[in-house]
Amino acid sequence: MTYDLISPVDGSVTGTMTEAGAAEVDAAVGNARAALAGPWGQLSAPARADALRAVADGIRARFDEFVEAEMLDTGQPRHVMEKAFVPRGAANFEFFADLTKNVPTESFETVGPHGERALNYAVRRPKGVIGVICPWNAPFLLMTWKVAPALACGNAVVVKPSEQTPRTATLLVEVIDKAFADIGVPGGVYNVVHGFGPGSAGEALTTHPDVDAITFTGETVTGTAIMKAAAEGVRDVSFELGGKNAAVVFADADLDDAVDGVFRSGFLNTGQVCLGTERVFVERPVFEEFRDRLVARCEAVRYGRPTDPETTYGPLISHEHRDKVLGYYRAAVEAGATVVTGGGVPDLPIELAGGAWVEPTIWTDAPDDASILHEEIFGPCVHLTPFDDEAAVIDAVNATPYGLATSVWTTDLSTAHRVAGAIDVGIAWINSWFLRDLRTPFGGAGQSGIGREGGVHGLEFYTETKNVCVQL
Repeated sequence: MTYDLISPVDGSVTGTMTEAGAAEVDAAVGNARAALAGPWGQLSAPARADALRAVADGIRARFDEFVEAEMLDTGQPRHVMEKAFVPRGAANFEFFADLTKNVPTESFETVGPHGERALNYAVRRPKGVIGVICPWNAPFLLMTWKVAPALACGNAVVVKPSEQTPRTATLLVEVIDKAFADIGVPGGVYNVVHGFGPGSAGEALTTHPDVDAITFTGETVTGTAIMKAAAEGVRDVSFELGGKNAAVVFADADLDDAVDGVFRSGFLNTGQVCLGTERVFVERPVFEEFRDRLVARCEAVRYGRPTDPETTYGPLISHEHRDKVLGYYRAAVEAGATVVTGGGVPDLPIELAGGAWVEPTIWTDAPDDASILHEEIFGPCVHLTPFDDEAAVIDAVNATPYGLATSVWTTDLSTAHRVAGAIDVGIAWINSWFLRDLRTPFGGAGQSGIGREGGVHGLEFYTETKNVCVQL
C-alpha cells in the first residue's frame, strides 16, 4: 500500500511512499539481528568510530540533497536546514564516534571477607536491536541524534521516521550502506520502515519481540502507548516527550537579547520545536516594551517557499496539524484572551494558499484555566503574562505536568542561578536558548520524558554494562 506525501507549502503531492506492514517490519528486524551476528558485531570500537566518521563525510558530500529533501518534507526555509539541522546531523555521527572511543569504565581491586583478592571491572556491550521512532519537526537532526549513538555502541537499528517526513531517513540508507560496505560490513545495520503508528509500521516495530529497546521523540500520548507496548518483554525505553515551556524575563534583562531569544524560541520552525517557548512571563516594568518589540518581530516575518532566500518563516507540517493549532487560536479567543497579533491564517498569494500556513500569534490576558496555558500547542504562538514577584512566577512556571525546558533572562547572576535552579525542568538556559554542548544530559522531567540523551548519559541507554570479577 502506498500513500501520498503532501507539500506543507502549497498542498501539492510531492511523492508517494510504500507503507510497511508487520511482514516488512519483521524482515527489517531480522536484518538487524543478522547484522549483529555478522561482521558488524565483530568490529572494535575504534573501527566503528571510523565507520561513523565516514558516514558524516558522506552526509557532507551529499549535503545539498539532504537540505533539499528536508525542505521538501517540512517546508522550512533553506537557511534553517543549511545552518542548523543538516549540519547537526553530520556532527552527531562525528561526536559519538569520538565519544565511544574515550569513555572509561570502572575497575576496583577488592579484598573479600577471608582475605581473598579480586579485580572487578566493567565493560559495555551493545543492547541489540534498537527501535527508533522519529518525529516530523526536525526529522534529520532528531533521527541522527538517536541513530549515531546506537551505532557507535555497536547496536543495529530499525528506524521508523514520521510518515510526513521520510526522505532524509531514506537517503541516509545510501550513505550508511556505502560507508559500511567500504569496510566490509554488509547491509542490515541501519534499516528504515515507513508508515503510520497504530495498525501500521510503528505498532509493528514497538511490539516486535526481537526489538531490545525503543527510543522515541514525540507527544506524550504516543509515548504512553509505546511504553505499554514495551512492557511486554520488559524492554528499555528512552522518551523525549511534550512540553509547555516557559521563559522568564526580568526587568534588568538585556531586552535586545531577551526579545531575540524569546522570538527564536517561540517561532523558529514555525513553533514546532520541543524546546520551544509557549508561555512568557515578563516583569511588569518592562512588560509593555517587551510585548511591543516582540509583536514587531512577528509582524516582520517573510512568508514564502523554502528555496526563496528572502523567506524567514515556513508553514506548519500539515493541514491536520494546522487544524489543531487553529483550534487553539479559536479557544484562546473563546476563553477571553486578547489577541495582540496574528490569530489566524495569513493572506498569501494563490500559489501558496493551499499550504498549511498560520500567523505567528501573541496573546495576553488569558484566564488561568485557559487551555492555551496548559496544553502543548506545538505552533507559532506565545502567551505573555506580567509578573511582580519572583516566588510567584516560579510557582506559575512550575504549574504544569511537563518539565522539559526553560529560559531565564536577567543580568543578575544570583537571580539567574536561583530561578533556573528552582524551575522543574531537564534543561534551563540563562540568557540564551537552543545552545547546547553535546556532552551534556538532555531530557525532561515529569510528563516530558524518561531518561537522558547526550554524551555518556545517552550511552547508558544504548549499552548494557557488565561487571567481570576475577579472583587474583
